[in-house]
Amino acid sequence: MMLARLLRPKHVASAHCDLPCGVYDPAQARIEAESVKAIMEKYAANEDPVFRARALTIKEERAELVKHHLWVLWTDYFKPPHLEQYPQLHQLFWDATKLAGAAGAKGTVDVAKAEDLLGKIDEISKIFWETKAA
Repeated sequence: MMLARLLRPKHVASAHCDLPCGVYDPAQARIEAESVKAIMEKYAANEDPVFRARALTIKEERAELVKHHLWVLWTDYFKPPHLEQYPQLHQLFWDATKLAGAAGAKGTVDVAKAEDLLGKIDEISKIFWETKAA
């Protein structure tokens, strides 16, 4: 009992994210999504099969990075109080990661899908910056 009491923390701290603020930013997902869109546009403008194969590989890698950056925000930055304040967050992240995945950016060269993805990232970014200002 005495040892447990001695080892118990004297102060309990809590934070809304895993590290001090400043390490999370939806811009990372946006940069990768912009790359996906640009690759799709270049793919459409080029008939060279070697170029197109390389473009698809790079586009899929970038789309995977979009998903990664979105999931980091969703799982590490946003917490239950954010979801209470912004109940659309779950659906927004669901839609965005689906648009980055096989049903969207990874599975198509349709620029409209990339534009939809960028729109979702913009919505997430708006909420993110509102929570950072609070």
